[in-house]
Amino acid sequence: MFALFHYSLRNLWTRRLTTVLTASGMALVVFVFAATLMLARGLEETLIQTGSYDNVIVIRKGSVSEVQSGIERGQAAIVESLPYIASSREGKSLVVKEMLVLVGLPKRDTGKISHVSIRGTQGHALLLRPQIKLVAGRLPRPGSFEMLAGSSIARRFKGGGLREELYCGMRHWQVVGIFDAGNSGFDSEIWGDVDQVMQAFRRPVYSSVTFKLRNAQDLDAARKMIEGDPRLSLEAKRETRYYEEQSEMMAKFLRILGISLTAVFSLGAMIGAMITMYASVATRTAEIGTLRALGFGRRYILTAFLMESLLLGLVGGCTGLFFAAFMQLLTISTINFQTFSELAFRFTLTADITLKTLLFSLVMGFTGGFLPAVRASRMKIIDALRAA
Repeated sequence: MFALFHYSLRNLWTRRLTTVLTASGMALVVFVFAATLMLARGLEETLIQTGSYDNVIVIRKGSVSEVQSGIERGQAAIVESLPYIASSREGKSLVVKEMLVLVGLPKRDTGKISHVSIRGTQGHALLLRPQIKLVAGRLPRPGSFEMLAGSSIARRFKGGGLREELYCGMRHWQVVGIFDAGNSGFDSEIWGDVDQVMQAFRRPVYSSVTFKLRNAQDLDAARKMIEGDPRLSLEAKRETRYYEEQSEMMAKFLRILGISLTAVFSLGAMIGAMITMYASVATRTAEIGTLRALGFGRRYILTAFLMESLLLGLVGGCTGLFFAAFMQLLTISTINFQTFSELAFRFTLTADITLKTLLFSLVMGFTGGFLPAVRASRMKIIDALRAA
């Protein structure tokens, strides 16, 4: 087997220019394939990391997201009285009533207006979300027109930086603090006092109620109490599950788009590999005849040419994956289909994506080299030597 591998590798090295051109075409396809999977995975991880396993989010029954939800004050009070809610060291119930609205802010680099989420929340919201850290400034004063901005907002949007002002809801707000949410979806939000935000945007109802469970296993009991109460038309979900659902539609769309593009590109790459291997067979007719005359069987010839095409695919796969890995240094943004607000996230390369990408490159190599390998193995000894 080693001798066969060395033979195939030597033949590829002999045709260096053709090998490089063919492998480059495959590398481009692999790059697109890997980048698409990394894009979808990065989006999923950003949204899933937004939630905490111990937290439960309550929204109106039938709502897809907080933007579409509405919870009346009386209903929120009933949820606040649940016996399954955890308490802080000071004895304060770890439950927050929140409202989510969208505003348009100009980007720093282009000036283009894009939708941003403003979350009206309460001061102890950080106790429910330990992944969020204040990295600059201070916390807003309760009942004031002061706000906290996520690190992504502060970098990318005018008015979102520390001590900057933004105008929305017919009011001027000042950003007094910047928080880092660990590359989660909260990095793309602005937080303010829930009562002031509701008044400014003339919203009489909350979007959601989020609370921390005393025991993570109490979810079913809490859900049964909420969804079984005739006074409430609400549904409860574990926060991690809620944000996982938020990512599913977008991730699915990105995967379908990526696979469609990859299918078109891979067809060209496989045709290129097939032409390369057919040319290799044509120029090595005498060599094939000599090998057959020396006693090497059809299976050996078939395996040798298939190994060459697989090596082509592997070289292209490793090259494409190498360049795709650098995409992890980039942060991009897109529109969240559920909330219609802008969400920033990074490309994420995982072991699973690496394995799928290399397998895909091998499939391309095998598909492009199979027919030429069959043709080479079926050559008759006499015809091959005569053609030489």
